[in-house]
Amino acid sequence: MPLNIPNLLTWARILLIPLVVGVYYLPLPLAEQNFIATAAFLVAAVTDWVDGWLARKLNQMSAFGAFLDPVADKLMVAAALVMLVKLDRADAVLAFIIIGREIAISALREWMASIGAAKSVAVSLIGKLKTIAQMTAIPMLLWHAPLGPLDIVLLGTLALWIAALLTLWSMGYYLRKAWPEISARTR
Repeated sequence: MPLNIPNLLTWARILLIPLVVGVYYLPLPLAEQNFIATAAFLVAAVTDWVDGWLARKLNQMSAFGAFLDPVADKLMVAAALVMLVKLDRADAVLAFIIIGREIAISALREWMASIGAAKSVAVSLIGKLKTIAQMTAIPMLLWHAPLGPLDIVLLGTLALWIAALLTLWSMGYYLRKAWPEISARTR
């Protein structure tokens, strides 16, 4: 495992997961719990962008980093969604759709890579839009309080529904792209 700045940022993102979840088990006022969880999630979201940018800029891309980065993202999103369901701030069905898709598409990508067809399920624009919707919804639902005149809970809930719809759309897109390989190997 290469120890470089991008990989260290990815590890830092993984280390923030217990903070996002664990803060809700501390004897703190709810507003403080929400603030800490939201701040940790936002820091993790920013490091996701920064570690990729640095890896390209410093030419420090590695196979390990390419593996660990999406794992860190999926763990952070899954942990936050489970916590939001526990707090009754997110619908369990939406969380299941998002987490289930992440597991299914990760497995699909792994399989496609093993048969030499990884490029057909490379990250697409719809996948990026799904990620933007998730990364917008989750901090709003963690914050769970008005922000000036904005109803953050309503906006976060709307963004989570959009994320779930984009999740289903992107899953269909990736399955369609992989279908020729799936079909050819299941006869």
